[in-house]
Amino acid sequence: MARIDLATQITDINGNTHDLTQYEGRVMLVVNTASRCGFTPQYDGLEALWKQYEEEGLVILAFPCDQFGHQEPGSDEEIAEYCRVNHGVSFPLHAKIEVNGAQAHPLFEQLKGAQPGLLNTQAVKWNFTKFLVGRDGTVLRRFAPNQTPEALKDAIEGALAA
Repeated sequence: MARIDLATQITDINGNTHDLTQYEGRVMLVVNTASRCGFTPQYDGLEALWKQYEEEGLVILAFPCDQFGHQEPGSDEEIAEYCRVNHGVSFPLHAKIEVNGAQAHPLFEQLKGAQPGLLNTQAVKWNFTKFLVGRDGTVLRRFAPNQTPEALKDAIEGALAA
């Protein structure tokens, strides 16, 4: 199984850049998100997972993306406010990125390469595609947008126990 490069740089929703080494030893659930999507209520489920498993080593990393139906048109500040006010999001939010195409963020390039989607396609098909990454950076699973956060509990618990 392929691992992500923990030296990969990411930028949080406030514009601070750091690498993934700060999450080394933790299980990561990486999600491309959008505020105006039919799957947007999943923010609530993601927050519930975060609260339930944070102490055991789970971190949820949300990356807003506007590549699917123009469903994340706001600025980073607007996205942060929306997530806090409407969904009580307290897990790490990041700056808006692209997940497909020439400008795709390097983290998502690694995730897609390690865990292709249906019929071995690499492209992220829609908002709220989720990638589960083990404590050592191994990309364990890819979950479709319609798989709710609650449905990931067994996989998360398995990764936390490993």
